[in-house]
Amino acid sequence: MFGAQAVLQAHALLQQLVSLAQEATHDALADALRDEPDDRLLPAVRTVLERADPATVATTLTAIHAGGFLWLSEVGEQRLTALTTGDNTLAVSGSDEDPSGAFTLLSAFATDTAATFPPRMLPRVLPWIPLSLLDDFIDSGAVGPEHQPWQSRAEEAEHTYLKARLVPDQVTTEQATALEWTARQRRNAFLAGGEPLHSVGDVYDLLERVADGDTSVVKELERKLPRDLVLRLRRILDGVDVGNWDRDIWEDRGLWRLIFSLWEPKAAVNPSRSPLHALMALRQAYELLCLNDLARASSQIDKLVSFETTDPAYRAEALNFQAYTLLLREELDAAAVVLKGISGSYELAESNHRMVEQRRAVPRNDRPAASNPYLDLGLPHGAPSWETRYRDLRREHVHDVDMSARLNSAMKRIRDADRDEDWSGFFVLPLDPDVFELPDEVPVTLVPPLAPLTRRTMPHSPESLGLVRQRAVADVLPHLLNAPRRPDRNARMHTQ
Repeated sequence: MFGAQAVLQAHALLQQLVSLAQEATHDALADALRDEPDDRLLPAVRTVLERADPATVATTLTAIHAGGFLWLSEVGEQRLTALTTGDNTLAVSGSDEDPSGAFTLLSAFATDTAATFPPRMLPRVLPWIPLSLLDDFIDSGAVGPEHQPWQSRAEEAEHTYLKARLVPDQVTTEQATALEWTARQRRNAFLAGGEPLHSVGDVYDLLERVADGDTSVVKELERKLPRDLVLRLRRILDGVDVGNWDRDIWEDRGLWRLIFSLWEPKAAVNPSRSPLHALMALRQAYELLCLNDLARASSQIDKLVSFETTDPAYRAEALNFQAYTLLLREELDAAAVVLKGISGSYELAESNHRMVEQRRAVPRNDRPAASNPYLDLGLPHGAPSWETRYRDLRREHVHDVDMSARLNSAMKRIRDADRDEDWSGFFVLPLDPDVFELPDEVPVTLVPPLAPLTRRTMPHSPESLGLVRQRAVADVLPHLLNAPRRPDRNARMHTQ
């Protein structure tokens, strides 16, 4: 020691280490504090530091260096001098001289690029590198999923965070909640068909509107989707012109509402093409009946009836439609035969069959109008809004005498039925309105892949580089001697 100040510094240092020492090491340090230090001192200091955490080692070695103690090899002194003056370009002679990779890490960040860090050194730094610098590595591509950095982290929060950044699909719902990862939570809620987190205008809001058949947001949705999904969306739009889509399109039932909103068939739809076409054919037939376009309705119904392998519920509706068109043409025998085939399974079909049979018993000239008056107004049977609809149509066709007469007849028949509480004279269709409902599902094939979690640390954090420098200082520990170097003139000058 050179000078009283150095002795005070040494005493303060030893006082800190005594609390960490054990057994014989503790005695050596305690004796050095009471009496003149002997040759047990430095081995005892080294033993304590070999068991201490990097921060304690760095603090101790820095104090040794600052005090001018000749306890380090000359190489160790040189490295500590470079590190304490902020030189991040310090080179080491070999990998054995860089046990934690801290020196190499400092050198890489000194060039302002994590990409220069040797991949072979990653296993050394991954367990301890500050999270912000690890994020820099991830952003530069130096660390990827193949390195599994989350496996090297002891803290659960960092483990989950790194998985979210590199392998987001492997993050559990509970982990996403712990991260407060809103984008992931919103995506999960959307895919589950639940109530999504409120975020107007984001991709899930637009997908939700598209799933409801809102065609006005298609262009806006394109701007939010990745390129491959934009191409898929355009395939959907292109299919509208010809009324045909590849299997991978119509198998996503979440797209049906959009397709049905865009598609206006110019001719009868072939129900055998797909389940989507079968439902469109059924709905098209019903709509044409409500529009009293019997020619086009009959054409569509014929295609439905000829498709014998369709869903039994669809076939029953198609046969009921066919019986209705036969009724309108007063082909009652044929209508009765058709209805007899389905009346055993559907109560309304049986009611329709009775209505046809009763009508057969009435002379043709004495029969009332055959049509369902609700359908004459373009409404489902029994619709409570029929009066409003009637008034709207009367205003629309005020100068059309034939249409006005038809509308007035429908109005009178409904009022008479309401008065008498007897609707048995009306042929009812559809048999089951639920059969005509569009799927209420999520368009899963338009949902973008889960994007990795955006980094939550500051890039090139000075505090993080300070921790790396601290680790590099701790790595100088092998240069701590078992006996002090002999003093020379330069050493004395250092402490004056």
